[in-house]
Amino acid sequence: NRRKKKGDSILENPSIPNPFPELCCSPFASVLSASLLPKATSRKKQVIKVYSEDDTSRALEVPSDITARDVCQLLILKNHYVDDHSWTLFEQLTHTGLGRAIEDHEVVMEVQSNWVMEEETKLYFRKNYAKYEFFKNPLSFFPDHMISFPSETSAALSHSGILQMFLSSSTYPEIHGYLHAKEQGKKSWKKLYFLLRRSGLYFSTKGTSKEPRHLQFFCEFSNSDMYMSLTGKKTSGAPTNYGFCFKPNKSGGTRDLKQLCADDEQSRTCWMTAIRLLKYGMQLYQNYMQPYQGRSGCSPLNITPMRSISENSLVAMDFSGHRSRIIENPTEALSVAVEEGLAWRRRGCLRLNSHGSPIAMSNMGMSIHRSQSWFHHKISREEAQRLILQHGLVDGVFLVRDSQSNPKTFVLSLSHGLKIKHFQIVPLEDDGKLFYTLDDGHTRFTDLIQLVEFYQLNKGVLPCKLKHYCARIAL
Repeated sequence: NRRKKKGDSILENPSIPNPFPELCCSPFASVLSASLLPKATSRKKQVIKVYSEDDTSRALEVPSDITARDVCQLLILKNHYVDDHSWTLFEQLTHTGLGRAIEDHEVVMEVQSNWVMEEETKLYFRKNYAKYEFFKNPLSFFPDHMISFPSETSAALSHSGILQMFLSSSTYPEIHGYLHAKEQGKKSWKKLYFLLRRSGLYFSTKGTSKEPRHLQFFCEFSNSDMYMSLTGKKTSGAPTNYGFCFKPNKSGGTRDLKQLCADDEQSRTCWMTAIRLLKYGMQLYQNYMQPYQGRSGCSPLNITPMRSISENSLVAMDFSGHRSRIIENPTEALSVAVEEGLAWRRRGCLRLNSHGSPIAMSNMGMSIHRSQSWFHHKISREEAQRLILQHGLVDGVFLVRDSQSNPKTFVLSLSHGLKIKHFQIVPLEDDGKLFYTLDDGHTRFTDLIQLVEFYQLNKGVLPCKLKHYCARIAL
């Protein structure tokens, strides 16, 4: 607007009337516009505490509907860990010595809602290599003497056929065998013949009879969770260390536990795996397949064991001639592996110390292994077995530790065939140089790192290659 000044007064041009007054902003305009906008639903958040192996904890503010898999992904990102699909949340009841791996699809807040005040319960973040191992190699999880298939099923089933039967909604294999059951309200245990069917878990009141009149219902699994006994005989007085139990949700806590005990680890693993498949069914397979979504050939009807890229690419090779060749003879491959191990100690490689000067490997080999994640300093045999069991009894899970019986030697603890075996690593001195060996000096290594790297590629005298190491995770 143009303005003219006359004396002390300011004159303005007359304002032009607005022909559309209904479009002018009113005091209610902001209220009306806000009411027309879609409301953003805010997800309620809660704080959970997650522990690591050294009992240090980390508090996380998470949505109330977060799943166990999402919590693991959050911790992987925050700590810059490698996601190899083996991370899991573990629920541990400290006083009763019970624990279980929380399934990836379970909502963490719903799990915590079943906790009782008198029981100290914690969430642990750790690796569990056995979480979905039965999808890769089901034949090793279900021994022939413990499983029966429907009569119309052919006797010889492929590994994919067994999985399809477990995941089917119409048929389900029968698991049977002896278990020790703790009598309700008593300290005594009784050995009974149990049967697992789609309708639940039963035991026979007359030997191994499967007649309906001799079968008594033990429990079903929709309203209870299955836990593994971590302390064995100590807390419950069980006859063996291979116990597991069922704890009802939202009940009187540990008073209503239904406790069972197997004679060996293979039997316990078979029972617990079959019950997991019965309770969760196809959901377990979806959890297993989720990291592989988008790959061709991955469907419930086409289940094949998955091998890693490294496993597919490892073959024995001979480079001694003008042209390289693949060694197909197992005996020749073993001899080449031994020769390769002997050649390692003849390599004249030197490493530099903190001042930049070369240091002999024999001197450095005394302590270089202490910085490795697979080495555990001064832990007992029992503690080593507990760590491997926590990481899952998969072939190739291992750790290296100091020997308690001989302070100058080390021990390689290795899982194979659902058992934990211990191999002594002996130091040898030859021509003033120190070496380490697992096979009485036939294959020698200048330090433990070389030894571990060699047996990660070659089975040698071990029952299997070293695949997964046990590490203490810090948050």
